[in-house]
Amino acid sequence: YFSAQDGILLFYHIKGLQYEIKFCVDISQPISSLVFSPDYAFLLLVTEQGPVYSYKPTRSGEAVKLLDTCSSCFLAADFLVPGGKYCVSVTTSGEVQIWFLEDGICLSKLNLDTEVHI
Repeated sequence: YFSAQDGILLFYHIKGLQYEIKFCVDISQPISSLVFSPDYAFLLLVTEQGPVYSYKPTRSGEAVKLLDTCSSCFLAADFLVPGGKYCVSVTTSGEVQIWFLEDGICLSKLNLDTEVHI
């Protein structure tokens, strides 16, 4: 899987010296990172502008906006294991949140009261 600054997620199927490019989804925002769940059932698409999307490779063409922020941009997101049904995110303002992947409900949050940097 690959994404450029245009917000389009592509799948490169490589076999030997041949390859095929497949369009997956267009979220129309620059994607800063891609993170697979441990069982490869979900792919988190973290954008530079704030929203985090969930993409199921088995449902090509559909990405679900899991979470969005108004006050601060998401710095990072990753899956919680075991199970891979939840993800954790952190914003630049220091808010850590736990999300349920199926419907994007925020289950818990904690404010670290400090700015976070990578």
